[in-house]
Amino acid sequence: MANPKVAEALTMVQTSSMPAIAFESILFNIQTISSPQTALNDLKVIIEAICNNSHNNNTTTTPSSSDSQQQQKQLGVVAQRSLFNSFIAAARTFNDPDLWVAAANHALEILSAASGQASVSVSTAASATTSGTFADEVAALLRLAADGYEALEDNLAAARALSEIPLDSSQRRVSAEDRVRVWVRIVRNYLEVDDTAAAETYLNKLKNVIYQVADPALNLHFRLSQARIRDAKREFLPASQAYHDISLSPAPISDDERLHTLSMAVKCAVLAPAGPLRSRVLGRLFKDERSPNLPEFGMLEKMFFDRLLAADEVQKFAEGLAPHQLATTADGSTVLARAVVEHNLLGVSRLYSNIGFDALGELLGLGADRAEDTTAKMIEQGRLVGRIDQIERIIWFEHGEASGEKGSGRAEVTAGKEMRRWDTNVQSLAEEVENVTNALQREFPEFVAANLVV
Repeated sequence: MANPKVAEALTMVQTSSMPAIAFESILFNIQTISSPQTALNDLKVIIEAICNNSHNNNTTTTPSSSDSQQQQKQLGVVAQRSLFNSFIAAARTFNDPDLWVAAANHALEILSAASGQASVSVSTAASATTSGTFADEVAALLRLAADGYEALEDNLAAARALSEIPLDSSQRRVSAEDRVRVWVRIVRNYLEVDDTAAAETYLNKLKNVIYQVADPALNLHFRLSQARIRDAKREFLPASQAYHDISLSPAPISDDERLHTLSMAVKCAVLAPAGPLRSRVLGRLFKDERSPNLPEFGMLEKMFFDRLLAADEVQKFAEGLAPHQLATTADGSTVLARAVVEHNLLGVSRLYSNIGFDALGELLGLGADRAEDTTAKMIEQGRLVGRIDQIERIIWFEHGEASGEKGSGRAEVTAGKEMRRWDTNVQSLAEEVENVTNALQREFPEFVAANLVV
């Protein structure tokens, strides 16, 4: 039920010669004549009076009479548009997200009913009125509802409300910047509920117009949305590079936000498939002078230097990951577990010339068969250089750098190769001994003459 002060003010509107000004006065003074408890009902009554519609389905009724209807019919379209904007401003003064949502939805239903449509939802109301004369007002009401949904953390409802804003209507002109502003909000809301497919749909729309927008903040949000979608799709290397570029952006970003974005870049780099491409990304992040300030720096350092990772280090790192970064892969392991296994395998290849299946499985925390499969996959994809002797159950590692090209990791068996390597090592050792002896003869000839046994 409406507040008595509001009901009295509406009664005075019925006798006013200038109802538009009277309605403006009510909305401007809504904080004075209404209360938080009755604010929603008061706003509903006011908007019904403005639209001159009784709405039999509504429990709240508008004071009406034949005289009041005649007075209210004097409101022209221009006046009604202005009053809708005042209504939205009045709703915002209460700083109540629930009220924003309810007031916006009710106003949309009123507009829909006024256009002769039976509306039961925000989307139906919006579609019923976008082709009419109140397209701008519908857009403003939908933004009000979206603000309320976002404040209530109902991101899916916020995205749906924003998607109903008329951006292609012939009744209103919408600049590229305004389109981008709405689409960016939709993308961010869908990402909050992990609906990557819907977010990518609107991101593709953004790609067609973002080049027309000079606003650095909108461009930054677009790039950040791109990075988040790549991250969600497990395209970790491109996501890491995008996050790192954003952390170095000249756009006005706080230091905390820059560090957070750099942290996301490190997490994505760690989760990326082990290989030369990831090594380059890790090197770029490791050389960033801000990286030592991150909790993930220890993990980054070990990965960059190809050191083996312990289980407790991995568990601590996992605590800071998002749910999609801990998702289970097709083989039953998590994204992080797979990344750690591949990294440790790369580290093993730096320590050993060859190793048996069983010993490798024990080092990696896998069975011998899975260790063999993982090694074969990395060699096939060009992320590791080596060969597998399935008869002897031994993996031979080549200490060269993999190229990352598919099929380039296979090492050919060369006859006598190990013997020639042994000969080379013996020759190198003998040369070093001779160099030391020559140095002693130059510096301490008497000592060498007395002690050197030929």
